[in-house]
Amino acid sequence: MRQARTRSARNRAQRSAIKTALKKARADLTPEAVTTAISLLDRGARKGRIHPNTAARKKSRLARRLAKPR
Repeated sequence: MRQARTRSARNRAQRSAIKTALKKARADLTPEAVTTAISLLDRGARKGRIHPNTAARKKSRLARRLAKPR
């Protein structure tokens, strides 16, 4: 139970960091912000914090928004 509590807290913090990075990337649409968000998505998917398909979908949508001219 102690391990589960520790890991749950860590997972929750990481998912929160991913969401924050995504919000920042969508607001700024700078290559640096998008790269950071993509990196966090990849790491989260690799470690099982988010589903790999969810990470791929979010990365795809970010890349489309970045490539699309305003």
